[in-house]
Amino acid sequence: MLLRAFAVALVAMCPLLASQTPPQLGKPAPRLGQPAPDFTLTDSAGSPVKLSAFKGKVVLLDFWATWCDGCKVEIPWYVEFQNKYRNNGLAAIGVSMDDDGWKSVKPFLEEHKLNYAVVIGNQDLASRYGGLPSLPMTLLIGRDGKIAESHAGMVDKDAFEKKIKALLQESPLK
Repeated sequence: MLLRAFAVALVAMCPLLASQTPPQLGKPAPRLGQPAPDFTLTDSAGSPVKLSAFKGKVVLLDFWATWCDGCKVEIPWYVEFQNKYRNNGLAAIGVSMDDDGWKSVKPFLEEHKLNYAVVIGNQDLASRYGGLPSLPMTLLIGRDGKIAESHAGMVDKDAFEKKIKALLQESPLK
C-alpha cells in the first residue's frame, strides 16, 4: 500500500520535475581560437584593467588564489616571463579568485612583488571562462585577442615558455 502511494505521488510529480530547469554551471569555457571574454576590473591602486586594451600583445591571463599551492609555484615563473618578454609584447594579468578579495591579496602582493597587473575576479568573470574548473587556470591570448592556450592546473614551465615565444613571433596587429 505504501509503495503504491509512493508510485502514484512520483508519477504525479513527473510533469513538475520535467519543467524544472537544471542549475546553471556557468557558460561553456571559451575554446581555442575564440575571442577571450573581455572584462574591466580594478587593480590594487584602483586603476581599471581592461583585457581588450591589451590587443596587439600576447596576454598571459592567470586565474589564481593566495591559498592555492600550485599558484604560488607558478607566479614566480610568470614574474620571470614578464621580465624576459615584456619588451617583446608580453603582458601578464593575474586574476585573484580569493573570496575576501584585497584583504588577502594586498599582503600577498606586498610580500611577493609581482611585476604585472593583478585584479580581483568575480563569479560573473569565472562563469564567462567556463566556471574555472580548477586553480590555477592559465590562458595565453594571442595578439589578435583569441585564446591560443588554456591550461587548468599547473603548467609545464618550459613548454609554456615555448608557447609564449611562438606567440610573440607572430606579427603585431596593425
